[in-house]
Amino acid sequence: MGVATSNWAGNQRCVPLGVHEPRSTAEVAAIVTRAHAAGERVKVIAGGHSFTGVAMTDGHLLSLDAMNRVVNVGGPEGFDVTVQAGIRLHDLNNHLAKRGLALPNLGDIDHQSIAGAISTATHGTGAGHGNLATTVVGLELVTGDGSIRRADETNDAELLRIARVGIGALGIVTAVTLRCVPAFNLHAVESIEPLADLLSDFGGVMHATDHVEFYWMPGARRCQVKRNTITDRPAAPQSKSAYIRDKWIAENLAFGTVCRVGRRFPAAAPKIAKLVTSAASERELIDRSDRIFCSPRRVRFLEMEYGVPFDAVPDAIGRIGALVKSLPFPPLFPIEVRASAGDDIPLSTANGRASGWIAVHQYIKTPYEAYFQGVEQIMNDYGGRPHWGKMHFQSSMTLASRYPEWDAFQTLRAELDTAGTFRNAYTDRVLGPIRA
Repeated sequence: MGVATSNWAGNQRCVPLGVHEPRSTAEVAAIVTRAHAAGERVKVIAGGHSFTGVAMTDGHLLSLDAMNRVVNVGGPEGFDVTVQAGIRLHDLNNHLAKRGLALPNLGDIDHQSIAGAISTATHGTGAGHGNLATTVVGLELVTGDGSIRRADETNDAELLRIARVGIGALGIVTAVTLRCVPAFNLHAVESIEPLADLLSDFGGVMHATDHVEFYWMPGARRCQVKRNTITDRPAAPQSKSAYIRDKWIAENLAFGTVCRVGRRFPAAAPKIAKLVTSAASERELIDRSDRIFCSPRRVRFLEMEYGVPFDAVPDAIGRIGALVKSLPFPPLFPIEVRASAGDDIPLSTANGRASGWIAVHQYIKTPYEAYFQGVEQIMNDYGGRPHWGKMHFQSSMTLASRYPEWDAFQTLRAELDTAGTFRNAYTDRVLGPIRA
């Protein structure tokens, strides 16, 4: 029996049969082949930043941390970068920058592996940008019996289209080819603005520049708004002392202290929430794109995020505000609101529609159930799709009708993992049984 393993937030835990650290696709295939023959299961864990049990198993657990190399840079314009699946986003960003390249969009956390990020449809913000999986133009996959499949835009294109977001249920992604863009700087402007103004012109706000998001503490009238615009201007980053002040002291050390006080003294939580809102500041800088997109996150939390039709966001936010007033314990984290373009990936949470994203958080070891369940009930009214790596209470029975190409995914799953080598409790719940 292996050593107990948990995720970053500490809310998921498993004791696998063993933990393996393969260094090549051939080694991954050999492990899966043996497990398949023995009727055992296999899962992969990387940064552990999923809040669900997507990577948990009582079978064999693989870490792909040793599979972290850049394999090739090519393609028609030299923008296609093939990497091993275990490379972490922060390392990938540095490798790309050295080659004058970048990913067109990123979320705000860069600790995940590239395979974990694409497999759960991880996204950033930008009404004209898709999630990370939309940049994938090739992949290598070890299927349920240990076979190796490769797909790109001309070879097995349908496998590529579907498997880009596989939730770990189709196989183990061992390499991906990403279509990157020339490296670029972002002009970041952070401001404090009235929530009412943002919601009254939500479409205009989110389309006004390349990447827009805002953070709202329920009950507050104002929000912190972040607008990131692609620019040819040279970098003008914060000074080191200002970065430490804003990113480490304010957003991590001080905020963590505030959350611990709120958890220890629940009666003070409303005042704590107002303190969080008032602490937000305005700033402006220009820096390398990934340095603007991503921030250090040391305060641990639980998170649920839903994608809804873009135009539904203002109404949903208003309803969440009313819900929070009735909660026995208020949230200590602000709500995060983002947007992204639609895509054609069957199990992408943005499949077939432009999406608005509403993410709710709660500090670890703090009551969250009433909050998250209440928000989910609201999201259900808009056909909301939960982020595959974040907490939710849905099942295959409730999710199937929300994905127009659900059956295409299930058909491919039955082909690639007939015996259920990659099943676990999470996939059993959200995907249901593998079809005969």
